[in-house]
Amino acid sequence: MLMFRRMSFLLIAAVLFVPGMASAQGYITRLLNHPVPGGVAVVDAGNAPAAPAAYFKGEQVMVLQDSDQRWIAVVGLDLKTPVGAHTVQVHDANGKRQLSFSVKAKEYKSQHIRLKNKSHVNPDPEQTRRFEREYEEQIRAYKNFRPTMPSNVLLDKPVSGRLSSPFGLRRFFNGEERNAHSGLDFAVPAGTAIKAPAAGVVTIVADYFFNGKTVFIDHGQGFVTMYCHLSAFQVEQGQPVERGQVIGKVGATGRATGPHLHWNVSLNNARVDPAIFINAFVP
Repeated sequence: MLMFRRMSFLLIAAVLFVPGMASAQGYITRLLNHPVPGGVAVVDAGNAPAAPAAYFKGEQVMVLQDSDQRWIAVVGLDLKTPVGAHTVQVHDANGKRQLSFSVKAKEYKSQHIRLKNKSHVNPDPEQTRRFEREYEEQIRAYKNFRPTMPSNVLLDKPVSGRLSSPFGLRRFFNGEERNAHSGLDFAVPAGTAIKAPAAGVVTIVADYFFNGKTVFIDHGQGFVTMYCHLSAFQVEQGQPVERGQVIGKVGATGRATGPHLHWNVSLNNARVDPAIFINAFVP
């Protein structure tokens, strides 16, 4: 099954690769390599017969074979990643080695939001304890590394609609700064069907304090997507899902000012810009 998925993925890459295009990089590298805080660094890991293992900041990272048959480490960079030189540790048949790459600067805009529910700005102690329990549950899901190869890394949009809030915004709720926006928001009507952008396994189906009704899908190799503020679920925890399968419906549960879908993408436990994976990244 793993070999079939790998072959299918490379076939897709080969179809999307334009013959005669002059480039020293493979298709996936050209698509995903945006090494900025909140972006993705694609690091050439060589052309050994077998896939190496790669690690960044102690987390195992995705390793794929690109359209040029070279192995690449696909490294998620969270928003707090410092600008400058970084290394990936690679383990293969020849032992351990360090591969270097550079992270470039990127500026993100600010967003000011007014919330009627004051507890969604300053939760009380009981609500804070609830959030902390829910946060730990989500981090465990993000950190999970299944060896299964993702079915695809060029993702479908989970809904068709206007992007209302981009990734990385500095967010101010009722004038108080909170964590930066860690996903993309789609402004679509309540009840809109949400579809899985790639095959995977559902790891979380829960109703959270801030996120509202939430679904996590593990696509393999540390590649995880999250869907928040749903009005209804159409999957269960542990259920395999196929690309294009409906997983739930858009709503306004949790910390939301109106119906929309908040969509996260995570690599090696780093939340990264989902726009990279739908070919909509803005440098």
